Amino acid sequence: MTPSPTACRPARAHRRGMVAFAVAVLGACGGGSADSQNPVTTPPRPTAAAATAQVDATRRTAIVQAVERVSPAVVSISVSARRRRAESPFDFFFIPQARDQVVQGFGTGFIVRPDGIVVTNQHVVAGAESVVVTLRDGTELPATVVGEDPTTDIAVLRVEGRQFATAPVGRSTDLLTGEWVVALGNPYSYLLGNSEPTVTAGVVSATGRNILPSRDQSGLYLDMIQTDAAINPGNSGGPLVNALGEVVGVNSSIFSQSGGSIGLGFAIPIERALRVADEIVRNGRVRRAWTGVEVAGADAMGEWKSQGGVVVRSVAPGGPGARAGLGPSAVLVEANGRPLRNFLDWEAVKLDLHVGDSVLLGVREGNRTVTRRLVSGDLPTVTAERIRLRQDIDLVTVTPQIRAERRLRAEQGALVVRISPAIAEQVGVAEGDVIVAINRAPVTAAEEVREFLDGLRTGTAFRLYLERGGRYTYTDLVRR
Repeated sequence: MTPSPTACRPARAHRRGMVAFAVAVLGACGGGSADSQNPVTTPPRPTAAAATAQVDATRRTAIVQAVERVSPAVVSISVSARRRRAESPFDFFFIPQARDQVVQGFGTGFIVRPDGIVVTNQHVVAGAESVVVTLRDGTELPATVVGEDPTTDIAVLRVEGRQFATAPVGRSTDLLTGEWVVALGNPYSYLLGNSEPTVTAGVVSATGRNILPSRDQSGLYLDMIQTDAAINPGNSGGPLVNALGEVVGVNSSIFSQSGGSIGLGFAIPIERALRVADEIVRNGRVRRAWTGVEVAGADAMGEWKSQGGVVVRSVAPGGPGARAGLGPSAVLVEANGRPLRNFLDWEAVKLDLHVGDSVLLGVREGNRTVTRRLVSGDLPTVTAERIRLRQDIDLVTVTPQIRAERRLRAEQGALVVRISPAIAEQVGVAEGDVIVAINRAPVTAAEEVREFLDGLRTGTAFRLYLERGGRYTYTDLVRR
């Protein structure tokens, strides 16, 4: 049977590379007709120029146009930092300062304001002595670090000069699992011959991912966008872009045993990144909210399932949690309408709180569930001068002998052997705690705690990760 004109009409395929197929169909449908009263005429064959133009049009996919829209605002970041190399905790006492090594780091960022405000990951610029930003056209500009927020892994840089191209911003809240996204960055940029950003494409694998801390990464990544777009070393801080050419996330981390991409990449939602960046630009720091509530952490997975919520372990005296009427053993089941399945859900709620925000908590106390209103406050403050290692607090480096004697889980860290009551109450650290990490950097020796506090910018919030009684917890503080 002779196909009808409707059947012969090629579909408006969204897949690229269908032009040859469509041309073949047109040719096949152009034969004679069995019905002489309804002759089918053969369409004229396109000229070579028209065919080329048709193919060129199909090459300009949504991904190509998205890249064209965003790439002028993508920058490569080169960082020089001075770090001490140590193979064991004892090396920190024997390697002289003169042997500190200058190490080079690389990452990506994107410009969000015409006056040269660049957003990137905090871990890209951590400890930086100098930062150089390279524009798409190869122009190199010195950059200053406006501020950092290790908790959200966001940092802000500033470059001086002309009116810069900026990246269009979209929303992560309406992302669809399975939709196309593009990651732009500069993986292994020091090996490449030009400054053009590398483009990888994939889909949104999932949204709202909470990532448990691991041995190599102590920080928490919350409400993350998961993608299979390839993200490799050097991509950190680059934009994750939707098919409309709008930035929806900041590429931040990958799961990998080899260090390369295996299709498990994660990006920080753009709304959080820009909120943090705005606070840093306006105030030089992020004013992080404090709840004064410690909950069961990653080591209490069985408790989450059996209790159906997050178990409160302790409440700071006089803190926001205490004023809300919370006590140990209470179970948090909901926060502002969001179910709390585990401690990462609670962390995600806290991460986006401003100081003074109210949180309506669903709390199970015994056999009843009640509603409590918690109003967040400012983080406890600490100064390097007030924590004097010899007068207020004594720390010792964890050794195999100390680990065995104290039955510690941590293989390395700084053990608190004495702390004054006033400091203990203020900063939430107790005698017998082991400081295992500060922000995202593992602590391998007691002296590193002092070095960290001495080098911290005033007003910077930071997080101490602690082993306490065989379990891991943390306390948030801010440097004054």
